[in-house]
Amino acid sequence: MEKNEAIKNAKSFDDLLDIEYGKIGTHKRDEFEEKAQYFVISETLKDARREANMTQEELAHKVGTKKSYISRLENGKCDIQLSTLYRIFENGLGKRISLLIA
Repeated sequence: MEKNEAIKNAKSFDDLLDIEYGKIGTHKRDEFEEKAQYFVISETLKDARREANMTQEELAHKVGTKKSYISRLENGKCDIQLSTLYRIFENGLGKRISLLIA
């Protein structure tokens, strides 16, 4: 089946992801899923910081890092350690983090 036809016949968003990136567990799909998670984290960080009426510089100072690091995180340009993620959200922004491993 041609890709355009497969897209027209897709019944769900998961079907579209399968067509574009392959089934779950394939290298291309795993890369996509990882990038999607970084995007979600970066957007959540940006939204939480804005909700707290803080600048990147203020947040960085509060958690003991640099503004450039917060900026890179918000733009999905760097990896983050779990301990740093907790420190930024919980200590810096007063948010609770729960981790789900599926």
